Amino acid sequence: MRTLETYLKSQSFQRIVGVDEAGRGPLAGPVVAAAVQILPEGFSSEIRDSKRLSPKKRELAYEEILRTCLVGVGHASVDEIDSLNILQATFLAMRRALENLPEPPQFCLIDGQLEIPDLPWPQRAVIGGDDLSISIAAASIVAKVERDRIMTAYDEVYPQYNFGQNKGYATKEHRDRIREHGRCPIHRGSFQCAGGL
Repeated sequence: MRTLETYLKSQSFQRIVGVDEAGRGPLAGPVVAAAVQILPEGFSSEIRDSKRLSPKKRELAYEEILRTCLVGVGHASVDEIDSLNILQATFLAMRRALENLPEPPQFCLIDGQLEIPDLPWPQRAVIGGDDLSISIAAASIVAKVERDRIMTAYDEVYPQYNFGQNKGYATKEHRDRIREHGRCPIHRGSFQCAGGL
């Protein structure tokens, strides 16, 4: 998982940053992106695509990433998602994450098939990047944990939707609760789901 980073270092890039997001698909809540500078060789936690880690392992990895790496996080709000569309809002969150790094990157590895428009640094889109780049995998963990924490906090405000469990995704239970209670302010007006919601 360090092949891309090793190659870029051989090309004299040192500040190599992986970028990933969480929350493109849900019906509610922000999209969250993270940017993580390449990890130290002796990293001890299990680092892989965040979706392949248990919540406990994800939290442990998240804490170690914050202790040992340079990390930037960026959000795009529900209003920005609805006004821009989810793709452009995702790019916005990613740019914000990169801008929030303590030091600017020299090269960016972006998870997915699209590069970020108007980025001032060299970049490469990496399909399946969470399995190919340790930096992108770390970014996926940070983005996922950060967004899950946001949705758990919203669960306290809007308990009728069970955001602490479904994290805003279009589960059957979540769709049923929207039918019962209507939408709340953090539901994305531009998103549709089964049953015409």
